[in-house]
Amino acid sequence: MFFSQQQTARSGLSHLDWLEAEAIHILREVAGQCSNPALLFSGGKDSICLLRLAEKAFRPGRFPFPLLHIDTGHNYPEVIAFRNRKAEELGERLIVRSVEDSMQRGTVVLKHADESRNKHQSVTLLEATEEHGFDACIGGARRDEEKARAKERIMSFRDEFGQWDPKNQRPELWNLYNARSHKGENIRAFPISNWTELDVWQYIEREGLELPNIYFAHQRPVVKRNGAIVPVTDLTPAKADEEIINLQVRFRTVGDITCTAPVESDADSIEKIIAETATTTITERGATRLDDQASEAAMEQRKKEGYF
Repeated sequence: MFFSQQQTARSGLSHLDWLEAEAIHILREVAGQCSNPALLFSGGKDSICLLRLAEKAFRPGRFPFPLLHIDTGHNYPEVIAFRNRKAEELGERLIVRSVEDSMQRGTVVLKHADESRNKHQSVTLLEATEEHGFDACIGGARRDEEKARAKERIMSFRDEFGQWDPKNQRPELWNLYNARSHKGENIRAFPISNWTELDVWQYIEREGLELPNIYFAHQRPVVKRNGAIVPVTDLTPAKADEEIINLQVRFRTVGDITCTAPVESDADSIEKIIAETATTTITERGATRLDDQASEAAMEQRKKEGYF
């Protein structure tokens, strides 16, 4: 849903008001059309916005869905601690399923010990969906993040194998959404699909939302590797020929430690992040998600296999 400056001016609403109203409408459509949805909550900024939108859509009642996180076991501890605390504050049920559990079952097999577990979240998500009988998963993906996500509909249909076919999607004319599915099929719903990274930060500022502290500039030991800044951790140690430096960085997006890189920044407040975001020319995933840089079609291939 896109609005001209004239439409916005005539209504007296800001562009954030319009985006919020659209997202709330989508959340209520999922709740109304689906019998057993779940909201994907990682503790990241986009899913934090989804929680606020769900509050506005359904409070004072409980959310009509649990929160679900697929944990690789290699997430930043600050984000996991925030995830747990936020779910407890809201009083909502949090379901956590781990890639490590899938590895123990033998449904996920790493090619080598150092392989990133990020793409294997698809398997664990499909297993959790089958275990709980979820017919919809609500996520915080946005079209501006990556070109494969730009192809995806707001109500994205997945077949009985959890696969996404970009050529087999339902029309969404006049903001009418079809979230119905047969047993075994699944819908991935994206209420903030039309938002940009800048919209997200402006909404966070307007709503006064709390975030994990790694989103703000801080000192961290890193190495420069293949044009990216890689944090030095037990999972991502420096190579023998790399120099470890302490750099002022922040994370534009958070995920598995093995494939999420920070950016150099002195933006230690939301106001500074908004100013920085308004002038950047590189998408957040293009700059910081190392797994998306494996090939031109890396994200699309993972989505076809069941990724978020």
